[in-house]
Parts: sequence; structure tokens; C-alpha cells
Amino acid sequence: MTELAAAKTALKTQAVETPSWAYGNSGTRFKVFAQAGVPRDPYEKLDDAAKVHEFTGVAPTVALHIPWDRVDDYAALAKHAEQRGVRLGAINSNTFQDDDYKLGSICHPDAVVRRKAVDHLLECVDIMDATGSRDLKLWFADGTNYPGQDDIRGRQDRLAEGLAEVYERLGEGQRMLLEYKFFEPAFYATDVPDWGTAYAHCLKLGPKAQVVVDTGHHAPGTNIEFIVATLLREGKLGGFDFNSRFYADDDLMVGAADPFQLFRIMYEVVRGGGFSPEVAFMLDQCHNIEAKIPAIIRSVMNVQEATAKALLVDGDALSAAQRAGDVLEANAVVMDAYNTDVRPLLREVREEMGLDPDPVAAYHRCGWAETIVAERVGGQQAGWGA
Repeated sequence: MTELAAAKTALKTQAVETPSWAYGNSGTRFKVFAQAGVPRDPYEKLDDAAKVHEFTGVAPTVALHIPWDRVDDYAALAKHAEQRGVRLGAINSNTFQDDDYKLGSICHPDAVVRRKAVDHLLECVDIMDATGSRDLKLWFADGTNYPGQDDIRGRQDRLAEGLAEVYERLGEGQRMLLEYKFFEPAFYATDVPDWGTAYAHCLKLGPKAQVVVDTGHHAPGTNIEFIVATLLREGKLGGFDFNSRFYADDDLMVGAADPFQLFRIMYEVVRGGGFSPEVAFMLDQCHNIEAKIPAIIRSVMNVQEATAKALLVDGDALSAAQRAGDVLEANAVVMDAYNTDVRPLLREVREEMGLDPDPVAAYHRCGWAETIVAERVGGQQAGWGA
């Protein structure tokens, strides 16, 4: 198989999970901006997600967020997804929006609050059983704002204890993905601030615990591809939350701020054997001022473009240059792949998959945007509130 044919095959098997919350209203901490046609419940979110998969062909699963996507019958929700041509993906927990969590959730100094938080995580595993989901995704807003506010080591002990209880509840084939974030909302000491902390906890828990890398959760200048390469080397990279950042956790469209960084990350994924079902490619974005479905389609396409370029790196030429110590030639090999216009290749891939070569244009022609504006009138739109 030629290099080009191999790249096509890989691109056809790629899967990018879209987040249910990206279809709802969102904004900044100052204002949430409503849009006409936004889903009013998880069922309508799945309807929109199905359109993304229909036109991209590589977005077959949808992540849920509990309690934002809580329903009475999760089996029925899973069936609805299947009828629309998609499946339910990762279950994301929420231990940061209750007043009880002001001082933390599973790291809270009060055992009663910790019990509430762990019970919620166990509920999420119950939901996974009902939906057939593989991954439980955990992000904690836990931390402290002032020196002396709480015991740093004690909070790590509480974190380990809570994670261990949830880990023991996981069923066959289920995983725990632990996310990290270096600051926000805690400004002095965040309880899971970096990949090393997440890795240490996952390593102690066992093989069902993996680290998830959110590309917006790093300090400026952080070499994210190094983190990716290291976690892959250790067999502990469980997945990505893809988005873009200019300053902090901006949750902009993936590839919008630094497409070269996304390419470098995807090269390490390809190089390290992470282009597999064991590494989940998920979006974690909020579309505050742009139309949501076209933005998600564009985001999926951005991931595809970065992946295609990474697949086209001439590994033999790169290895030869590296062995020879030819710094400029090695860099040139990488830059040649990055500077390749892969859009014609991806158009070919889509046509071979029976898809329109231009997913965004195809979506605009289909009339779905006009349909949801006309039909989704009344009720409470999904989102963070105004």
C-alpha cells in the first residue's frame, strides 16, 4: 500500500466525538448569547449531532454531560441516537455547579460534600451502563485560592480515595479518563493541575484509568506534543478534548488559534501508535457567537486536516535526517508535510466514502438550519443560562 493510500485508509476510519453542550447556548462569564433553533433537550442535541456525522462521516458518537443531559430513560436516549445514525459516547460528570462545591467536591474538607460528589460520579457509571458508553470523563474544579486555606497533601489523599471508589465501580470495558487543568477556578493550588498529577493517580488506580489531554488546559508555551508523546510511551493517553486557546481555556474551535500545534500533536499521535480506538478524539468547545452546527463541522474538518498532514510526514526521510544530525533537513521534512494542501486529498476521501466533498456547503444546502429555527419554538433552550 502506498503512503497516500495508507493515509486515505486511516482518514476513513478516524472518529471525532462531538460534545452535546456545544450544540446549546453558551457565552462568557458575563453573558450567554441565545441563538434561534438551539436544542431544548438532549434528544434535539442528538438530532443536530447526527447532521454533523451525516456530512463529515467521522463523527459517530456524542458525549453527554450530566446533569445537563439528564433524562428519565437513558436506554431510550441511546435508541434515539441509534435511530439518527450516531451513538452515545463519553459521560462527563459535573461536580462544580452546586453551592456545596464552593470549597471543592471530592477534595472538599467536609466528608458529607465528598460523599455527594462521589455519589454523582457513581451515578454517571450507572448511566454508562444504560447507554453503553465506554468512558467516564472527570474534570474537577477543586482547589484553593489562598495559602493555608486547606491541606494540600490532605486534598490529594481525598482525591485518591474518591477516585479509587469510582474506579472499583467501573464495569468490564469501561474506563475512567482523568482531565487536568493548571488553573481556574482555583488560583492558588489546583488539585489536578497538570499531566503528572493526573498520571500519578491513574498509574496507582490501574489500567482502566487514563489521562485525557485538553489542548486548552496548559500554560502559554507548554509543549503539549511532548506530553502526548510521553503519555503514549507510558500507555496512559486515553483521549483528547480538542479546542483552541489564545490566553487560557478559551474553548475556541480546534485549529483556530494554532493549527501548527494541532499538526505537531497529531504527528506524535501517529508516531506513537495513538491513532487507534484506544485514544478518543473528542471536541470540547463552546460556540458563543458563531453558528453551532457549521462550527462543529468545521472543527471536525480541522482535525481531519491536521491528521492528514501528520500522516504524510515522510518517516524514512525524517529518521535518516535525525540519524545524520541534519537539523535543517529534519525540520524541512516536517514542514513539507505541514505545508501540504491536504484539502484535495480529503475531498477525495469524502467522495470515496459517498459524502459531499464540501461538508459545510452541503449542510447549508440541506435546509436543516431553517428547519430547526422554524420548529424549535417555545420551551427552554439548552445552555448555561443567561
